[in-house]
Amino acid sequence: MKTNIAVFFGCRSVEHEVSIISAVQAMRAINREKYDVTPVYVTKDGEMYTGDCLFEIENYRNLPELLKNAEPVTFIRKDNGVFMKYLNGGIFSKKKDIRTDICFPVVHGTNCEDGTMAGYFEYLGIPYISCDILSAAVGMDKAVFKSVLKSAGLPVLDCVTFRSRDYLNDKDSVIAEIGEKIGYPLIIKPVNLGSSVGISKVNSADELDAAITLAASFADRLLAEHAVNNLREINCSVIGDADECEASVCEEPFMHDEILSYKDKYLSGSKGGSKGMASLGRKIPADLTKEKSDEIRKLACDIFKAIGASGVVRIDFLIDCDTDKVYANEINTIPGSLAFYLWDATGLKYTDMIDRLVSIAFKRQRNRDNLTFTIDTNILSGVSFGAKGAKGAKL
Repeated sequence: MKTNIAVFFGCRSVEHEVSIISAVQAMRAINREKYDVTPVYVTKDGEMYTGDCLFEIENYRNLPELLKNAEPVTFIRKDNGVFMKYLNGGIFSKKKDIRTDICFPVVHGTNCEDGTMAGYFEYLGIPYISCDILSAAVGMDKAVFKSVLKSAGLPVLDCVTFRSRDYLNDKDSVIAEIGEKIGYPLIIKPVNLGSSVGISKVNSADELDAAITLAASFADRLLAEHAVNNLREINCSVIGDADECEASVCEEPFMHDEILSYKDKYLSGSKGGSKGMASLGRKIPADLTKEKSDEIRKLACDIFKAIGASGVVRIDFLIDCDTDKVYANEINTIPGSLAFYLWDATGLKYTDMIDRLVSIAFKRQRNRDNLTFTIDTNILSGVSFGAKGAKGAKL
């Protein structure tokens, strides 16, 4: 009997479209001889749909038409399992609920990759492929991520975090703190977004207001960090769990500006339709010495373990070419295109990578099933409510 995988994608995120691309790639790579695949498209309004039309990327060019051909669904727990429930149709025509064995979130950004979707799966009590709630939240929040890594003795750039409201109320104070603690040039970015959305390089105080205004249009909490002028960006993927993990070969993406932009990542080199992160110009493996490559790969695994990650992630590093020092920039707990191109270059085919992710997810669920989450008690047996409240209970 095949394992039924529900692939979730879309969601209320500025990276909604990128998620669709990544998910369609993933669904094509899943071994259909071993797995049944159920696509679950989550609209920007949070509604869930399924249907065979969701497998083809071309259909997303006309979303209203696509949703007419798809069917709204929800997920329920019953009969000691989790089922996808169709919402349309009368009592005699409604489709039978489909049992779901494992959930595969291929989502990016806030309201999904940040632990929100992991929480939904935890609530349902179903195995899922990705970081858990805590590690996903830590990975999404760049300030918290830096703090965790600093506590673990891992290299990150110093930063100043502030709320957009604080900036509006007292611009001079925020500007002074940034100038004193960080200095110029610097990077302004939203604390909790990915895909280089809302990020700007600032070379002087005159450019600061425009950069903060842009970042504040995407998030309330913002971050300023030192900009490395003479830099190389190196990315590395990690797959595994808290017990065992391994790092892929490194890549060096090509930048068309001073920072790697959303356009660089998803829109360049994509004539005839974007291929997500797989279309980004890059050199794989990166042109590094063996010693530097080993250093970054070990650091990637140390970061993975420091936040308690699980599944497959991509960690982005900066090399200061003036000092040869490596800094962890950020982690993508569900990376664009699931970083399959890095694992393919490492010798792990996409289909086999998904098999491994499924095994990791089921292992975590088995471990959780051995934990105690409820305690049988008769505490309510003697409780009654009178005019003055509860009687007979010592709480």
